[in-house]
Parts: sequence; structure tokens; C-alpha cells
Amino acid sequence: MLLKTFGWSFAITALGLVAAVFYGGWQALGVVAILTVLEISLSFDNAVINAGILKKMNAFWQKIFLTVGVLIAVFGMRLVFPVVIVAISAKLGPIEAIDLSFNDPDRYQQLVTDAHPSIAAFGGMFLLMIFLDFIFEDRDIQWLRWIERPLAKLGKVDMLSVCVALIVLLVSALTFATHAHQHGGAHADKTSTVLLAGVAGLITYLVVGGLSGFFENKLEEEEEREHEAEEEAKKTGRTVAPVVLAGKAAFFMFLYLEVLDASFSFDGVIGAFAITNEIVLMALGLGIGAMYVRSLTVYLVRQGTLDDYVYLEHGAHYAIGALSVILLVTIQYEINEIVTGLVGVVLIAWSFWSSVRRNKALAAAGDGGSTLVDAGDGGVR
Repeated sequence: MLLKTFGWSFAITALGLVAAVFYGGWQALGVVAILTVLEISLSFDNAVINAGILKKMNAFWQKIFLTVGVLIAVFGMRLVFPVVIVAISAKLGPIEAIDLSFNDPDRYQQLVTDAHPSIAAFGGMFLLMIFLDFIFEDRDIQWLRWIERPLAKLGKVDMLSVCVALIVLLVSALTFATHAHQHGGAHADKTSTVLLAGVAGLITYLVVGGLSGFFENKLEEEEEREHEAEEEAKKTGRTVAPVVLAGKAAFFMFLYLEVLDASFSFDGVIGAFAITNEIVLMALGLGIGAMYVRSLTVYLVRQGTLDDYVYLEHGAHYAIGALSVILLVTIQYEINEIVTGLVGVVLIAWSFWSSVRRNKALAAAGDGGSTLVDAGDGGVR
């Protein structure tokens, strides 16, 4: 079962790691491995959401999502999107950007370095908004309760996440301007670029969130119709088979899943810029990770067990928050890519370990999860 579900992912992993070694040696292999873990960790909750929707779709649309959807996810968002970001930031054509990355790596590196403040501001703001919207939301399950409980109370203030993000952007831009003025250099005139790129990142997040919300509403409408059908069936004594989405409804869900995947691709791709500027390594690492996300989705549809690790979503969002801060810091200071990658890995591993401890405690209590359990992380539910 495991080999059948993850077979293609294992094969792509082997090919990708071999390609990384041939491309840039063992250091490149390490970067690709970190990017793969980063992509899987940031998109784990995406796989859980995908599975919940995919099981409502008929076999035809499931196959479309797992074939056409994979092409869009791996070759579209993980391969084309990084090239587009570099091309726009460095004011190049996409073909020219790819050509430079292969044939004139020194020139390409210089262009990406010059464009890094705008890339970092755009990505930092996008990732920061994902983290803030998560941390300011009141939720039943809390991981680090001593942090999440007071922030959830603050989150009742309307538009707080947008306000905090804009304040962070202003502080980053002013600090960057001060540093550039004192030390001169190539970035002395790019304060306005940082501000514009940061605002663009915020707008992109709001647009993607709006589209996701639109398609999510379509899903809720279908679920409401299904619920009404079940209630009517109870009154008449008939039995109703679960509604399986097809036709227009399934098409809307397919679009919703692709928009959702694109939004998670943003954080993976943008987070990858905090680790490497190499388009080839980025495409290899994120592409491998995307394959595992698809395999996880299939596994969840068939088994439905991984969502028991309830703190993984928290760990992924804390990793996103850490990456956003790192990106904003790298506007003016260099941070080692290994450190950047390990921050996310450590947070995900910690949240997984906390989830395992919680499950063991609940099993020992024998109450099916209705009791508040202290897992040693400041109190968790």
C-alpha cells in the first residue's frame, strides 16, 4: 500500500537527488533535500484539506486532480513561478533568466542579489500574513497555549493582521533605509522598491485568499445541499447515498484545489528564496516536495490517519512565520541557508513529537480525546 501510494514520489526523489549531485555536488544535494522537507512541511496541511475535498469528488475528477493537477503544481508553480519572480525582479525575460542561470551564473547571481530586497520584501510579507492570520485565529486545539491563547484574544480586533504586517514592513523599510544610508552601496536607492514589493506581497495574499474563499463558499453550498438531502431522507425514512461531486460542482472544486495549491506554492517558492537563488535546485527540491504532497493526499483519502497529528499544522505555520522574519532580515543581512532550512525542520519535528505525545496521553486516558491533556508544551488540548 505504502509503495503503491508513494512509489512515484520515491522514484522522483532518487532521480532529483542524483541530478542535484551532478549539477552542484554534495552541497547541492543538501540544499535540494532541505527544500524538499520545507515544501512537504509547509504543504502538509494542504494535503489534509485536499483529501477532505477530493473524497467528495467522483473518480474522473479525482484522476484529473492527480494527473493534470500534478503537472500544474510541479511544472507550473514550482518550476515556472520561480523563473517569473526572478525575471520580474531583475527586469529580464523568462527565457533570458533561464539562459543566464545556466550559461552566465555569475551575472545571474549578481542580478538576483540586486533584486533580493524586493523578492525578500514581497515574500516576507506574503508569508507573514499567512502566519498572522493563523496565530490570531481562535481555535479549539492549541499547541503553545501560552502564546496562542492571548494572541487569539487580540485577533478579535478587525484587520489586526494587516495592520501588524504593514507596521513590520514600515519598520523593515526604515531600518533598511538607515542601514543603506550609513553604509552606502548598491541598495541605497531601493527603500521605495522594498515598500512597493512588500505592499505587492500583501495584495497578492489578499487576492489569493479571496479566490480561495470564493471557491470554499461553493464547497459549503454543496455540503449544505447534502445536509438538507439527508434531513429530508430521515423524515421520509429513505436512505441517501453520500453526494459525490461531478460536473460543474466538481469543476469548481478542482479550481478551488488548484488555487489553494497555488497559495501554498507561494510560501514554498518564496521560502525557498531564503535558502537558495539557484532556479535548478529550487525546481528540483520543490518539485520533489510537491510529489510527496500529492502522494500524501492520496494516502489521506484512502486511509485518513495522518490528520491525527493535530499540531503539524501549527508547526508548519510557525515555520512560515520564522521564514517570513528571516526573509525580511535578509534584506540587509546574510543568513546561512542551512540555518534557514533547519529552523523549519526543527519546528515541524517538534510539532510532530508533541502530536505523538498527545496521542499517547489520550490513549492512556482512554477517553477518546474529551479531556484536557498537558503534553508539556504549555498546556495543549
